[in-house]
Parts: sequence; C-alpha cells; structure tokens
Amino acid sequence: MSEPDPAILRAAILEVVENQLRDNTPPESKQTFERLVAEGHTIEEAKRLIEVVVAHEIFNVLQRGEVYNPVCYIAALKRLPKLPDE
Repeated sequence: MSEPDPAILRAAILEVVENQLRDNTPPESKQTFERLVAEGHTIEEAKRLIEVVVAHEIFNVLQRGEVYNPVCYIAALKRLPKLPDE
C-alpha cells in the first residue's frame, strides 16, 4: 500500500475545518476561529491551527485506536494557539 499524498490529506482536513466553520458544528470551532483572528492571527493561520487539532484527533482515532472524543476536541480548540501535546 502506498503512502497517502500529503496534499490530499491536508485538503481533506481543510475541508473538515471549512465545513465546521460554515455549519457552526461544533460551535466551538467557529468561536475558536473568531477568537484567534481577534487575537491577531490571520484567517489562514487560524484555520491552520484548527487543522492541527483536527489532524491530531484523526491520528488518535486511526493510529492509537482511540474513540473520537468531542470533549477532548473542544478542549484542544480552547487551548489554541497552544498545540495539542505541547
């Protein structure tokens, strides 16, 4: 099995972030995005930070066999710009 294309993975994760922001689901994603922009991050930086949290959660589910935990996801969003595992 070949390695996944990083550009395709990043595009998929960005799509998750865009969907969360558009649909306001969970609301904490949009709240975090707005907070990060208000703190001086560019729109792109704010989305990238949220992408890191999404990728971290996907990794935990796929590689560690953990069940998706929305409470942990929301807690990680609220800690941004501090990254998960920092």
